[in-house]
Amino acid sequence: MEFKDYYQTLGVEPTAGEAEIKSAYRRLARKYHPDVSKEADAEDRFKAVNEAYEALRDPEKRAAYDQLRARGYRPGQEYQPQDFGGRPGQGFDFEEVFGSTGGGGAGFSDFFENLFGQRARGGGPGFGGQAPRGETRARLSVPLRAVYEGSTIRVTVNGRQLDVRVPKGIRPGQAIRLAGQGSGGGNLLLEVEYAADPQFEVDGSNVIHVLQVTPWQAALGATVSVPTLGGPVELKVPAGSEAGRKLRLRGRGLPGAQPGDQIVELEITAPRPETEAQRKAYEKLAKAFASQA
Repeated sequence: MEFKDYYQTLGVEPTAGEAEIKSAYRRLARKYHPDVSKEADAEDRFKAVNEAYEALRDPEKRAAYDQLRARGYRPGQEYQPQDFGGRPGQGFDFEEVFGSTGGGGAGFSDFFENLFGQRARGGGPGFGGQAPRGETRARLSVPLRAVYEGSTIRVTVNGRQLDVRVPKGIRPGQAIRLAGQGSGGGNLLLEVEYAADPQFEVDGSNVIHVLQVTPWQAALGATVSVPTLGGPVELKVPAGSEAGRKLRLRGRGLPGAQPGDQIVELEITAPRPETEAQRKAYEKLAKAFASQA
């Protein structure tokens, strides 16, 4: 299998901080999202960006990846699993399990699954290190839409595909128990974490979405379509809005006894002029606002 340079995929330096990595991910995920991008390879690029962020957003995974990268591997170079330092199974408390609402897995590469999934399987009884017929533990990375809908996702554990129903509104750290699906016929305990999402971040029961608007939409006001976990809705952007302004869609966050809201944060972006008329329009705009410069 080929080594993947996740820093190169996100366009950041290996010294990049958490905020820079998150910003790069959000920008590229929006650019290559299959529902938005018209580029022929958008879906593959989107998957690559999502995989890179999944590897680098977690300090434990990033440390393991950096340890491997420090050995001189470069993009496209052949990677042999036995070349990785340390004992098999060392470094993670239990296996990572990635689910998909679309069936057939989460779409991560063999390199990713080997580095972050297989290592936990290498030593000890069961991939969670538990005794036979004991309770096997794993982390389940759940898409936000599955949490919102309470839908069923398909996961692969030790080569077996399982359909797991995600309780609606389940929170990170809570667990799903599957009787008889663990090592040696014991129970499988899946501790939930939220998978990275290109459109939404989570803050308690609220979800945050960064919405790009044009300068004239912000200045003059506009009604725009906004994605939510339950589908797109129309949102009125008030005239005179500034970058960073937050608008609230009540009840559009994660479900629960008290459903959360969706917070829409405005990000003002100016389209690149592609015609002479558009360039002249920018020149006219610059002159009109020259006194405020």
